[in-house]
Amino acid sequence: MVVFALIAVVVAVAEGIGSPSVPPGDIAVVKGSPDEDLTEAKFDRVLLQQESLAKLKKKLKPGTPKYQETLEASVEEMINGAWIQGEAEELGVVVTDKQVEAELDKVKKEQFPTKEAYDKFLDEANFAPADVNERIRLQLLGTAVQEQVKQEAPEPSPEAIQAFYEKEKATRFQQKESRDVRFISNEDKSKAEAALKELENDNSPAGWKKTAAKYSSDSTTKTKGGLQEGIQEEFFREPSQEEIKEAIFGAATGELSGVVKYEKNYFVIEVVKLNPAKTKSLKEAEAEIKAVLEQETQQEFFTTFVSEYEDKWRARTYCDQEFLVKQCSNYVGSGRPANAPPACYEANPKTPATACPAPVPMIQPALPGSVTVEEPKGEPFVQRPLPETGEEGAAAEGAVPPEGAAPPPEEGAEAAPPPEEGGAEAEPSGK
Repeated sequence: MVVFALIAVVVAVAEGIGSPSVPPGDIAVVKGSPDEDLTEAKFDRVLLQQESLAKLKKKLKPGTPKYQETLEASVEEMINGAWIQGEAEELGVVVTDKQVEAELDKVKKEQFPTKEAYDKFLDEANFAPADVNERIRLQLLGTAVQEQVKQEAPEPSPEAIQAFYEKEKATRFQQKESRDVRFISNEDKSKAEAALKELENDNSPAGWKKTAAKYSSDSTTKTKGGLQEGIQEEFFREPSQEEIKEAIFGAATGELSGVVKYEKNYFVIEVVKLNPAKTKSLKEAEAEIKAVLEQETQQEFFTTFVSEYEDKWRARTYCDQEFLVKQCSNYVGSGRPANAPPACYEANPKTPATACPAPVPMIQPALPGSVTVEEPKGEPFVQRPLPETGEEGAAAEGAVPPEGAAPPPEEGAEAAPPPEEGGAEAEPSGK
């Protein structure tokens, strides 16, 4: 029996279940990380920096709720840093001193107008240059780990691309009838009239390019010979847009409009091409579909990685009793939400609680692309009221397509996914 007990202990320690002792002078141990021993000396420095960044007027007193909150934030910061270093080492991810220096130069240019401003920050936040370098290195390592993991996600299969296309073909990949037009816009009616006169003599692409550069005040088309492509009739819904709508959709190709006034501007318009309604083919839509599916797959793949990453490194982290936080394997929580009033769990409370959290907490989804190694929970996705439907909610009043605005999305069409973030911002404050 003794032999079996010893074997069980050896197996438990080998799997990370055991509880290694924390050496004197340390607050925690993170096995397998280059920064394995988290020292009290470093904790004192991080705690001071946390207090400085919070701009507290008085030094926090041990035992107070604010001190405990700041203590936990400091310990979590140190543990997260050790985890990132450990994972980067296991994945073979390296950040050079040159990369750190380049990123620091970028941060200084973006956030500190002068050297004196940067030095003032270091002094007020109790940061040494080495502390800033360490934070930037950790942020670069976190971003590099994230990118490497996402690259390991499988590419969308031809079958997945085909299925997405068939599902969205009737909405997302429908292109309604539209027109390509050239226009000149100016608040000065005399300039619009002068432009019309020049174009009556030469309305070739070269003539338009010359005249638009000379007379148009619209920067989006001034350098393109006045050209704006893909104008759809459904954009023009307001009664005040009837005249400009007629100039575009009531004219033949190559026909110059007269001077048309809309709001503060005078327009000269010519339709140059009719684009019939069509459905994008799979070949035409393939690149767009692949990009959407790649982003979804990479995010799912990375979210799974982060969950496994947390479990792995938590099992390797053991903390001194005074510095226990949720990242420690020897942390034992109450199982109750931190913001729950004690009265919610008392049999006969003196003062009944006005509200108690649900027995099973709701899972709040994260915004796409916001889950990172540094922020495993991501940025919470905030539910917003659905927009009102109908004539009034369909488009903003007074919008004019020739000024560069795009037509509203078709009913039922999905919005394009947000661009993927390029990684965590590198700020000396680490926030």
